[in-house]
Amino acid sequence: MARIDLEEVAHSYAPRTQSLQDYALKRIHITWEDGGAYALLGPSGCGKTTMLNIISGLLVPSQGKVLYDGRDVTAMAPERRNIAQVFQFPVLYDTMTVAENLAFPLRNRGVAPDRIRHRVKEVADMLDLTGVINKKAAGLSADAKQKISLGRGLVRDDVAAILFDEPLTVIDPHLKWQLRRKLKEIHERSRTTMVYVTHDQVEAMTFADTIVVMYEGEVVQVGTPEALYEQPRHKFVGYFIGSPGMNFLACRLEGDTAHVNGAVIPLDSETAEAGRRARGKLELGIRPMHLEVHSRQVSGGVPVAVRLIEDQGDAKIVTTALDGQTVVARIPETHPVPGEKAWLRFPPQWTRLFADERLVG
Repeated sequence: MARIDLEEVAHSYAPRTQSLQDYALKRIHITWEDGGAYALLGPSGCGKTTMLNIISGLLVPSQGKVLYDGRDVTAMAPERRNIAQVFQFPVLYDTMTVAENLAFPLRNRGVAPDRIRHRVKEVADMLDLTGVINKKAAGLSADAKQKISLGRGLVRDDVAAILFDEPLTVIDPHLKWQLRRKLKEIHERSRTTMVYVTHDQVEAMTFADTIVVMYEGEVVQVGTPEALYEQPRHKFVGYFIGSPGMNFLACRLEGDTAHVNGAVIPLDSETAEAGRRARGKLELGIRPMHLEVHSRQVSGGVPVAVRLIEDQGDAKIVTTALDGQTVVARIPETHPVPGEKAWLRFPPQWTRLFADERLVG
């Protein structure tokens, strides 16, 4: 196990990149603590796999250093870094049995036969592969093959870290849930440093204690699932985390209020003061679940036109129009459903301000 540091790491795939904005990774400085369970979350093309491949040694960064427990491994080959990596699609030997596939990484390192048998059985039990342990991999389903690939990454218990690159893409939804729980249990038992790349916020929140959110080659926030949801530091985090995502409305400030065209929305004094000091385009942000929806006019309520109501079983999603801007609210199933018109209240304790896409204050 190891603590892994990326110090001012940047990477470009082009031989002569002039601007840092053209880099796939832009000056990443981050620490993965020894024994931590991390998710690297973001959309396709944001730099997640590039970062993972730099950690593993499959890529040498254009700039910066990679440290394992304080030792510079930037130019070190992957096989010398003592890590395991599980890829998006199964990496295994079709002509070998499940047991032989799981044993292969250990045999390569000269592990004693008794220890190999013990670990193969242990990992097969963990991943529910015992029933097919003596079958050739070629005849198994895609789900089973990916479980073997996961097992090959988990079978060594002496690795510095295990890196997962969207490992459940080919797995059916129900089995995904089971395997995420299984990986979480394995981490809690082994305390091996694990980094799990995904574009799925549910996968990230199920697996990780700490989530690293990436956007356009940058790390825009690192935190617990609760912190990312309640206090997004970047506009992208606000709308990427949560379903539906955070509402954002262009606004201007007057005193302790935000003005969204003709609507006046109160802010707490601390948020308003931070907004007055900020530079750049101001936007008000609020989670759909924190909006109050009323069928009649209420004090502090902002009139809106109701455009759509979607029933999700345990809640309703109400899409409204506020002076040409869309605002989405999430209300409990038992809450009265508004008609063509409604009034929204923006509780100041849940109303945030962003300047040039970053949280103020």
